Amino acid sequence: MSPLVRTSLVVGLIYMFLVGISSLESGIGHLGSNVQETLFSSVRKPLAGLFVGILGTVLVQSSSASTSVMVGLVASGVLGFEYAVPMVMGANIGTTVTNTLVSLAHVRRSFEFQRAFAAATVHDFFNVVIVAVLLPLELVTGAISNLAGRISEPLVGSAGSEWKSPVKAWVKEPVGWLEGLWDGLGVGGNALGAVLVVCGIMTVLLALAFVTKNMRRLVAERVERSLNKALGRGIGLVALLVGVAITISVQSSSITTSMLIPLCAAGVLSLRNAYPVTLGANVGTTITALLAALATSRPEALTIALVHTLFNIGGIVLLYPITALREIPIRAAETLARVAVERRLLAVAYVMGMFIVVPLVGVTLLR
Repeated sequence: MSPLVRTSLVVGLIYMFLVGISSLESGIGHLGSNVQETLFSSVRKPLAGLFVGILGTVLVQSSSASTSVMVGLVASGVLGFEYAVPMVMGANIGTTVTNTLVSLAHVRRSFEFQRAFAAATVHDFFNVVIVAVLLPLELVTGAISNLAGRISEPLVGSAGSEWKSPVKAWVKEPVGWLEGLWDGLGVGGNALGAVLVVCGIMTVLLALAFVTKNMRRLVAERVERSLNKALGRGIGLVALLVGVAITISVQSSSITTSMLIPLCAAGVLSLRNAYPVTLGANVGTTITALLAALATSRPEALTIALVHTLFNIGGIVLLYPITALREIPIRAAETLARVAVERRLLAVAYVMGMFIVVPLVGVTLLR
């Protein structure tokens, strides 16, 4: 497939993604108030939202997909803003499961596995640390959400108002066709709302999957050259910016971070050189939620998308410039990797516990 055709396909898939967000918002609008109230009944405490964000992202293997759905739910009014903020932070933790699973492929070769597992879990530990610091700060002061609100208000208006997004007008017509189709088949009321929600979520997931696949093929060589150039210049701001650029290009932080694991396993790339690329991927992945907000009509949608961006930038500003703080995730990852090499089952137990058992227990206890 020629680059021009593939580029056109990507543009069409992005449009399809926006239609999915609009369908999700419209479908929830068709649901009755009781259905809306029970849809997220488990999310009535901030920590429950954090664990739901982890589980939801592990399920779809993409923070881009899960945060886009969160944006749609906030736009529809179903998901309260105060619960969406910790859910977004949970999505940051959940997305690290992919590269951690990739590292397990090296489990039979001790030296490779130790380097790969450390490279994967440094992403886990960094995201856990910034959640541990910034979530309490947000709950007490509302600092991140207030800043996001101040940025979004001049652009789309204050919370509670309606923003006439030009993008929404472009994507609303196909949703209208979909509503007419199901209505003609005798599906209405709550059933129509449920169908539109399912169609919206499926459209978002499929569109993002194919966008990621095609963008990876379209820019694979450029990504490799950029990564090699960044590594040649050493760690720091250049590598961080390359992580941002690669993730925006391929629309997936999981792809960016997973690319680093075999390089670290082979000893081609050191953990400290991979670290800033990983942090850049955290920021780059937030572009999808910002894009999703353009297909909605409520300012809160853009605000929650900006919370995701500011949270990741804030985490880097807080931890990375200070050597002692920057080393915390690195040392934790190296320690866990040394233990995991001696007890391989511990690595599997870590993945299961971190990404499935603890979030499930948390949601159950905090309902």
